[in-house]
Amino acid sequence: MPVVVVESPAKAKTINKYLGSDYKVLASYGHVRDLPAKDGSVDTEHDFEMKWEIDPDSRKHVKAIADALKDDNALILATDPDREGEAISWHLQEALTKRRAIKKDTAVSRVTFNAITKDAVSEAMTHPRQVDMPLVEAYLARRALDYLVGFNLSPVLWRKLPGAKSAGRVQSVCLRLIVEREMEIESFRPQEYWTVKAILSTPRGQEFEARLTVLAGRKLDKFDIANETQAELAVQAVTSRDLTVKAVEAKPATRNPAPPFMTSTLQQEASRKFGMGARQTMSAAQRLYEAGYITYMRTDGIDMAPEAVHAARDAIRDLYGAEYVPSSPRMYKNKAKNAQEAHECIRPTDMRRKPSSLKVTDEDQRKLYDLIWKRTIACQMAPARLERTTVDIASADGQVELRATGQVVLFDGFMRVYEEGRDEPAVDDDDRRLPQMMQGEPVEKRSITPEQHFTQPPPRYTEATLVKKMEELGIGRPSTYASIVTTIQDRGYVRKEKGRLIPEDKGRLVTAFLMNYFPRYVSYDFTAGLEDELDEISAGHADYKEVLAKFWRDFSAALDETSELRITEVLEKINEVLEPHIFPPTEDGSDPRLCPLCGQGRLSIRTARSGGAFIGCSNYPECRYTRPFGPPGAEGDEMGPDGKILGYDGDEVITLRKGRFGPYVQRGEATEDNPKPPRASIPKGWDLSTVDLEKALMLLNLPRQIGPHPEDGEMIEAAIGRYGPYVRHGKTYANLKDVDEVFTIGINRAVDELAKKAARGNGRGAAATPLKELGEHPEHGGPVNVMNGRYGPYVKWDKINATLPKDVDPQDVTMEMAVKLIAEKAAKKGTKKKTTARKKAATKTKAAAGKG
Repeated sequence: MPVVVVESPAKAKTINKYLGSDYKVLASYGHVRDLPAKDGSVDTEHDFEMKWEIDPDSRKHVKAIADALKDDNALILATDPDREGEAISWHLQEALTKRRAIKKDTAVSRVTFNAITKDAVSEAMTHPRQVDMPLVEAYLARRALDYLVGFNLSPVLWRKLPGAKSAGRVQSVCLRLIVEREMEIESFRPQEYWTVKAILSTPRGQEFEARLTVLAGRKLDKFDIANETQAELAVQAVTSRDLTVKAVEAKPATRNPAPPFMTSTLQQEASRKFGMGARQTMSAAQRLYEAGYITYMRTDGIDMAPEAVHAARDAIRDLYGAEYVPSSPRMYKNKAKNAQEAHECIRPTDMRRKPSSLKVTDEDQRKLYDLIWKRTIACQMAPARLERTTVDIASADGQVELRATGQVVLFDGFMRVYEEGRDEPAVDDDDRRLPQMMQGEPVEKRSITPEQHFTQPPPRYTEATLVKKMEELGIGRPSTYASIVTTIQDRGYVRKEKGRLIPEDKGRLVTAFLMNYFPRYVSYDFTAGLEDELDEISAGHADYKEVLAKFWRDFSAALDETSELRITEVLEKINEVLEPHIFPPTEDGSDPRLCPLCGQGRLSIRTARSGGAFIGCSNYPECRYTRPFGPPGAEGDEMGPDGKILGYDGDEVITLRKGRFGPYVQRGEATEDNPKPPRASIPKGWDLSTVDLEKALMLLNLPRQIGPHPEDGEMIEAAIGRYGPYVRHGKTYANLKDVDEVFTIGINRAVDELAKKAARGNGRGAAATPLKELGEHPEHGGPVNVMNGRYGPYVKWDKINATLPKDVDPQDVTMEMAVKLIAEKAAKKGTKKKTTARKKAATKTKAAAGKG
């Protein structure tokens, strides 16, 4: 029987069910080969030869495929239908050829399908082809480019900016977007303006809202009412005049549905509606695809197959009636830049499968399928019909005019099923409905209210708006969005707070360094141009080695220019680059870089061992002035060099300060007798503006005594430790979910939490309860569970414990993910044991030689 290879065991199981016993379906478990993380993996001296090695945990999978080919001399490569999938097929073919599992007479073919359904898989089997080498070469070029940038640029960062972890061809450009947005916010100066709102009433007593649009006979611009005095004059002008309806205009309007999902819009909408991150969205989509519920989820395309369009129209007719079906099908033009890589939109494989009938228990998958189904159905529905009404109300002398707007939905159309979310809240009033009014009717004034406003800075990026911006600029591709956004967070360059992305000190420094010394390689146009060249390669219109040679020639020259740079020189250059934001001009015209404490030293950027940055005085250690990295007046900087005084506890001053490792509160001042006064870190998530004397004393008085344990009388305490909030009794520690519980938890609940921890085992004894049971290991047997440990959740199988990545929710872990983590941990443990054994053997050999 032919051997069919796909990426994952879940996909293999589904496809095996469709193909039956005539085929043997195996999983490669993703990429089987990669470039070793060492110098020379891409040989720039020998035509960019790439030296691949099989991952340790992939060897057994390659062996299993090779063994299967001994029984049947036919191999069908059925990996995903994109550049990455084509690359996996090529890697498999190359690896199996080197093992001599593929012989001269072995029939090797490649099949692709956009959905894992019986019809799609069966149809694909009737149209085999060979591996598409232009697609593979585009992958090779991307992988080589990423290696050349990361492997050569990261060491430059390590040497010139202590604490900086790495740079990447696309991730550094993505980081630049976030840093530049933050600099826009920091340099933003709000402008005051006022508006005047009126609550008016018709002769029939129906109230409505209008806003002032004309004053003194002149149309108002946004900033024309600049202050409270002008606003009060405007209120008096309206109050002192009688008003009548000048004009009523009703216009019909239509609203069309959004196109079906592609990768970027799915990530954006899942973020808007559910707060799901890019990786979380793609993980849930991957599982829906492998289960056969949706089409392939990495795509730039928004077109739908004709049969899917007709199926959607039939479903709309059956569910909502014929009036919701437009006279002709809606056709959406494909947005993919390269037609050869264009796939269909992301849609359900069966339009009749309503979300309520989906047989999955995972909440993310259920929500995402519901979203995809609704968007797909809505995109083929009739437009919504609206009536938009504008009413102008004016004084007889024409000096004052107000306007009210509203709309009525005459026919909901696609809005009955779905409306696209917004990245930012709507600010218009067009959605309200107005009462009936006629031209010439008088209106009665119920209230006239001035409202103060300030212009707002541009909002920080969310993962969704960042992906949208990357797409607009042509940076990255569907398969890379999630990993790029995740990588800059994993490396500590960016943190996410309340869904918004905020650059850390390390991220700012790396961006400033790269923009000064490697400006071309963090240029939006240059990065987008490279993506276009990769598309040209995949279309067969460009030679990938020529693209690499052109890139390397200029990039290596830029690397050489930085080889002699000293750290002090780099930091001073960054000082200059960031000076407008870190050291803006002072109001009195004094030197913004003059130390405010000693009056002699010069302020400049300093790096801490942790890799963070701060502003310090050049007279250190004589002058110990520091302030947070960023412009004066940034969060926490109002504290000043000696902190912000919150109040007094007896004779001791309580201050809020900001150090290199974050904000903290302190009791008293440092003296020769007491060089380290009591301090307490501000817990993560606390807003510094809310930290007052009461909260500071609560922190400084930790650990808090809750009460004696009823069994032995020993005191139970609550505190905040390195791994978060907890309660302690003797040597038993029980974690608390929320920091605030440390200050509120009572004796009964504390005893209960400690008892639960004792039942689970305080690091030993009774077996802990799994967070999630995944079942038996698919290859070796034995239970695979997700557990909660002292250092966070982990996957447990046999004697192997594999820690979960920080951004992975324990409930999102699948068997496939767990098996991969276990394999990686097992490979590391095996390498460590072998190394230790070799060292011991070498020691014995030396000892024996010495005796001889």
